[in-house]
Amino acid sequence: DGMPQTLSSTSMFTPCGFSPHLHTSKEDEQGGLIFQDGNLTSASLDALIQHLIPTTDYYPEKAYIFTFLLSSRLFIEPHELLSRVCHKCIEQQRLDDPVLDKARIRKFGPKILQLLTEWTETFPYDFQEERMIGHLKDMIHRIAPCDEAYWKKMNQLLQTLNQKLATLSHGQEGIVKISSAVSDKLVAFKSKPPSIQREILSVCSDPYTLAQQLTHVELERLSHIGPEEFVQAFVHKDPLDGTKTCFSEQKKTSNLEAYVKWFNRLCYLVATEICMPAKKKQRAQVIEFFIDVARECFNIGNFNSLMAIISGMNMSPVSRLKKTWSKVKTAKFFILEHQMDPTGNFYNYRTALRGAAHRSLTAHSNREKIVIPFFSLLIKDIYFLNEGCANRLPNGHVNFEKFLELAKQVGEFITWKQVECPFEQDPNIIHYLHTAPIFTEDGLYLASYESESPENQTEKDRWKSLRSTILGKT
Repeated sequence: DGMPQTLSSTSMFTPCGFSPHLHTSKEDEQGGLIFQDGNLTSASLDALIQHLIPTTDYYPEKAYIFTFLLSSRLFIEPHELLSRVCHKCIEQQRLDDPVLDKARIRKFGPKILQLLTEWTETFPYDFQEERMIGHLKDMIHRIAPCDEAYWKKMNQLLQTLNQKLATLSHGQEGIVKISSAVSDKLVAFKSKPPSIQREILSVCSDPYTLAQQLTHVELERLSHIGPEEFVQAFVHKDPLDGTKTCFSEQKKTSNLEAYVKWFNRLCYLVATEICMPAKKKQRAQVIEFFIDVARECFNIGNFNSLMAIISGMNMSPVSRLKKTWSKVKTAKFFILEHQMDPTGNFYNYRTALRGAAHRSLTAHSNREKIVIPFFSLLIKDIYFLNEGCANRLPNGHVNFEKFLELAKQVGEFITWKQVECPFEQDPNIIHYLHTAPIFTEDGLYLASYESESPENQTEKDRWKSLRSTILGKT
C-alpha cells in the first residue's frame, strides 16, 4: 500500500525509527554508513545508494527510502539513480546469467517491485521521463521469467502511475488556465458600472460556505505539489561537481510557484472587495464578512487562506480606511491577528498548527484531518534548514542527519496534502475566487482614496498622480 498512506504515523519520521537498539556505541560504521546513537548520520553517496537496494533478505526502512529519494536529487538525477540501482541489482542477483537462479529471484522479486512501487507512488513526477520508465521495464523483464505474477504487478504499477500522472497534469493545465484568465482581467479601477461588477457577497453571503470553498481550492492546489519540489526549489551547485547543478533543466517547482500565486491573488481579492463599495456601511459589512470567513478557516485548520485574508485586510489601502473600520466590530479581528502574529517566529501560529496536526492524527473524519499550513512560512522553514546546514560534510560524505530533518517536515506536509476535502464543492463560488477581477496595487490605492479622501499631502499627491495615470483625469 506504498508510502503515502503509512506516512500519517509521524513516528516514521522520528530519527529513532532507525532501530537504536542495534547500535549501542556512540559512533558505529556499517558498510560505509555512519551511525550515531543508532541514527544514520552520514555516508558516502555510494554507500547510501547501496543501502537503498533490496536483497533476498534485506529491505530498506520506509523512512530511509523516503528520505534518500527526497534528498538524493541534490547529488544525482533520478534517472541516474534508478539506473545505478538497477545495475547493482543485476550484478548482485546475477540477472545477466544465462540460467537464472529462480528460487533466489523469487525471494528478491517482491522486494524490488515494492521499492519501485514506493518510488512511483511518492515521486510520480520523476517518471515523466522516458528513461525512468525504461529502467523500470528493463528490471521487470529480467525477473518476470521467474514468476508470472511479476508481469501483472508491473502492469498494475504502470497503470496506477499513468493515472496519477494524467490526473496531475490535468490539474496543472487547469491551474495554468486560471492564472492566464486572471491577468487579462486586472481592472485598473471601478471602471465597470455596478450592474456588471459582481461582488463576493452576491456570490456567497455565508462565511462558513466561503471558508469551505477556499479549503477546496487549497487542497486541490496542494495535491499537485510533489515533495521533491521543496528540495528542487533550493538546488545549488554541488561542490563536488563544479560543472553543473543536478538539475540542468529549469527547476521543477511550477506547482509550488502556482500555489504561492494563489495566496497573493487571495490577498488582493480580499483588498479589492473591501475597497470596491462606494458606501462606508457596505465596506464595513465586507470587512466583517471576511473576518468571519477567516475565523471559519481557522476552525477548519485552513491556515493558508486565513493568513491571506488577514494579509489582504492589513494592506495599506485597506487599513487606512479609518472611517470604515470605525463601523467594524474589531474584537474578532484582533483575536485572529494575534493568532497569526509574526512575533517569536510565529509562536502563536505554530502552537495552533501543532494543535491542528495533533487533531489530524487522532481524527475520525476527514473534516478533522484538515491541516493546511501557512505555506510561505513552511517554505521559509525549509529554506533556513537548507541554508543552515551543509549538504556534504568536509570529508565529502552526505550529511544525512540534515536530510532526516528535511524529510520530517516534507513528510508531514505530504500527509496533510492527501486529505480528501469533505465539503461539497460549489463551482460558482470557486469560479468567482479564480476569475473575479482584482485591482493592482495602484488600483487599490486609488479606490481607497476615492472612498475616503487623502489625509495628508503625500496621499493627496499620490491620489492626483493615480487619477491621471489610471483614469486619465486631472
